Amino acid sequence: MGMDVLSEVLKVVKLEGALFFHGEFSAPWCLASGSNAMAPYLPPAEGHLIIYHFLTEGHAYARLADGQQEELSAGDIVVFPHGDAHMLGNGQAAKPVDSLKMLAKNLKEGLKLARFGGGGETTKFVCGYMFCDPRLSEVFLAGLPKILTVPVTKEGSGQWLEHSIRFSVDEVSGAHAGSELVLAKLSELLFVETLRRYINGLPEGQTGWLAGARDPVVGQALAVLHKEPAHPWTIADLARRVGLSRTRLADRFQHFLGESPIAYLTQWRLKLGAEMLRTTEDSVAEVAAAVGYGSEASFNRAFKREFDCPPGQFRRKRQSTADGHSQPHQKTPD
Repeated sequence: MGMDVLSEVLKVVKLEGALFFHGEFSAPWCLASGSNAMAPYLPPAEGHLIIYHFLTEGHAYARLADGQQEELSAGDIVVFPHGDAHMLGNGQAAKPVDSLKMLAKNLKEGLKLARFGGGGETTKFVCGYMFCDPRLSEVFLAGLPKILTVPVTKEGSGQWLEHSIRFSVDEVSGAHAGSELVLAKLSELLFVETLRRYINGLPEGQTGWLAGARDPVVGQALAVLHKEPAHPWTIADLARRVGLSRTRLADRFQHFLGESPIAYLTQWRLKLGAEMLRTTEDSVAEVAAAVGYGSEASFNRAFKREFDCPPGQFRRKRQSTADGHSQPHQKTPD
């Protein structure tokens, strides 16, 4: 992908994840899951919830509520980027296991092995989740389907991850200092590896941010913009940085993302500004400067156009969210 734009985005998005379930189920069995039902059982966190299941042995299916189904084998990871309700199983189980009851028990006891099923073929798997900021992660999440399956162990990095996860899960007993932190980091690495494999496997002719990230020209331009968002970029400056003519760069960018590089940069700066307003005590002027605006007034105007309220009001509303009030939402493009 030329310069690694995915790495630059993830530096800002700050994935927060963990493994939450370690299963050894025998056919027939069926497990129900989904973000809406899971959220009350997970540690308090704000953001978008992603769920995944990583098979280390055996076979299973993953099925969405609309009937879409993926067949899984050992070494596959199935990801639900938007947290859709789904079932994971093997065989014709009469009734799905309530994953929430098992999850609640696991959260109390630690990541201990849960066994269930009818005594047939064994499937072993670990399940994990990710929290991330919905605005900042939108750039890559928006292009992902409701369900995606990637065989992560076909290459050396995936095999290393599998062995590391197996070892760490087996070692978790509450007596090993730092074990939960190790699993959280492995969880994040597994998700990032899945994203890389998915991007590299996109068909030729695909458009969108993910396909653009893979394109040598657009990927390099995106990486530069994400690495230095506060730089006073012009299309001419960016074209020189990536070694292309302005026309060719603009055409390639338009083809994959449907907008110009500068329009894309403006959107990203405002997302960054919104996140800074939410998570820091920096003044509006400081936030404006940090995301590349020459004046507080110009930042205020751009921010209000995007979020339907000025930065100060946005921050106050965000702060009131903790007291049960609603929070502002980014406008949906027409």
